[in-house]
Amino acid sequence: MGNLSIVTIVIIAANVIISYKGFNDFGFFEKYKFQVGPIQRGEQIRMFSSGFLHADTQHLLFNMVSLYFFADVVISNLSSIQFLLVYLGSLMVGSLLSFYFHKNEYHYSAVGASGAVSGVIYSAILLRPDMDLLLFIIPIPIPAYLFGIGYLLYSIYGMKNRIGNIGHDAHFGGAIGGYVITLLLSPWLFETNLLMIVLLALPIALLFALKKLGKI
Repeated sequence: MGNLSIVTIVIIAANVIISYKGFNDFGFFEKYKFQVGPIQRGEQIRMFSSGFLHADTQHLLFNMVSLYFFADVVISNLSSIQFLLVYLGSLMVGSLLSFYFHKNEYHYSAVGASGAVSGVIYSAILLRPDMDLLLFIIPIPIPAYLFGIGYLLYSIYGMKNRIGNIGHDAHFGGAIGGYVITLLLSPWLFETNLLMIVLLALPIALLFALKKLGKI
């Protein structure tokens, strides 16, 4: 993991350039961030542009470092173009799920590549569920598929309890995007990793069940 391809460099550069423009230009930031009210008035570009803006340097750095570590897993198992489809598709699904959950909150706003990066992470886990991940908060390696399931379960918890100033729904939507797009691009996974496909789908099914029951 961690090799930089041209497409990854371009995505990171776009995030850095657009984010720093937003840091130094309040009008630009306000015009292109995700915000429910303006999107309902027809400014759908915000669904996309918000994925390249960040709240601060720490937010930007965290997302780009996460992308750096997982992008090559997706590229090496798919292709650069398909990786780009996963990234941009996950960004949009993350925004769509945020809009779905907050459509009645006129002033709700969000920024960040977290949805897109979550999609890349979930895609990488689907393609390589046998990977071991070493997290800062857990000093021992854990299987990638357990991390993926735990990540989405925590996102559900965060959405339900509004934990922190974090777009948990965008993270979850991005993961759904990465999951679905990767399966569409790699139908052979149904033969090789069917159990993992089912396991990784469980948190997604749980989210929509809770939404239907009015629990979230």
